[in-house]
Amino acid sequence: MNKIITIANQKGGVGKTTTAVNLAASLAATKRKVLLIDLDPQGNASTAAGISNKNPLTLYNHYFNNNEINECIYQTSDLYSVIPGGEELIALEVAIRNDNKQGFLQESLKSLSGVYDYTLIDTPPTLNQLTIEGLVCASGTLIPLQCEYYSLEGVTGLMNTIKILSEKNLASNRVLGIIRTMVDMRNNLAKEVSGELEKHFSNLVFNTLIPRNVKLAEAPSHGVSGIKYMPNSYGAKAYLALAGELIRRVENG
Repeated sequence: MNKIITIANQKGGVGKTTTAVNLAASLAATKRKVLLIDLDPQGNASTAAGISNKNPLTLYNHYFNNNEINECIYQTSDLYSVIPGGEELIALEVAIRNDNKQGFLQESLKSLSGVYDYTLIDTPPTLNQLTIEGLVCASGTLIPLQCEYYSLEGVTGLMNTIKILSEKNLASNRVLGIIRTMVDMRNNLAKEVSGELEKHFSNLVFNTLIPRNVKLAEAPSHGVSGIKYMPNSYGAKAYLALAGELIRRVENG
């Protein structure tokens, strides 16, 4: 059964794409079949996944040119599959709204339901139609969060959006958990915010902390995940631990 999980936060720079890529690689390392969908027009997940094709087929081609969704899937050296993103997704976002085709992605993914164990969706750092598409088709959402005060504001907004979508029967999505990213526990503010998160969202916060890590930051320029680039780094080990925690939450919970 394909578990579709959206990785979302309307605040940029919180490690959303780093989480999407490294979680995909970590889940693939457990011999699970994983698809990563890059829904962000910036296409950073596609670069980090090592998509070398200059003009890869994306969901834009699937929507406008009637390419089969299978034609938009590429393999990575990290053993997961990816549907790339790029600037043309801006036009896709407008078209879905104008054509009143909300739920387009949900419909498209039905044909892949028996192919993958996990589908991870990397969304834009904004609550636009593409992000809504990701939220609507997913059964759960992961929220990466940097441990600083302003980041808490975005979380409640996103949680409310997910709640509204569920109440209106537009989605059966729920928040699977909050991931603390780019953590430096030598920083008092990080400790304080981390403590606040544990207090207010005790049942949602993942135990695994993703540290600030140079190797994780370097990996995308080599077109691989941190897991492959430097498997013994603190960052790689943290994402492998996070994957284990996610598997326990999703498959055993």
